[in-house]
Amino acid sequence: MKPIYNIILLFLFSVIVISSSCKDEIPNLDEKIPDENVSYAEHIQPVFNIKCATSSCHDDASRQGGLSLTNWANTTANALFVFPFEPDNSILIWAIEGQSGATVMPPLGRAALSGKEITGIRTWVAEGAKNN
Repeated sequence: MKPIYNIILLFLFSVIVISSSCKDEIPNLDEKIPDENVSYAEHIQPVFNIKCATSSCHDDASRQGGLSLTNWANTTANALFVFPFEPDNSILIWAIEGQSGATVMPPLGRAALSGKEITGIRTWVAEGAKNN
């Protein structure tokens, strides 16, 4: 009976060691996003790359909902999705803020955008959705 307890104890110890050594795969970009002068290349595209422009979502091949978020040209190609200077009229903002009438993004099971990421995207659109 004692050997089985040792095996169970060893197994539990291994699980704890392995799980505690795992890194969070999604970096926290919050501290990099400023309250104003939001740069697409420096602040917005990294968020899209990690949380949106992934396989079977808003990448070039899948274009879920008709939207690719792989680069600035694709992101801003349709003024209905991103309406420069008008975040309240942008479907992208409706979706990430969960406003009624829009499909909530990201979908259940995907990494959610943080409040700072949402605010950063909203600010970028409000500042003209520039390719900066």
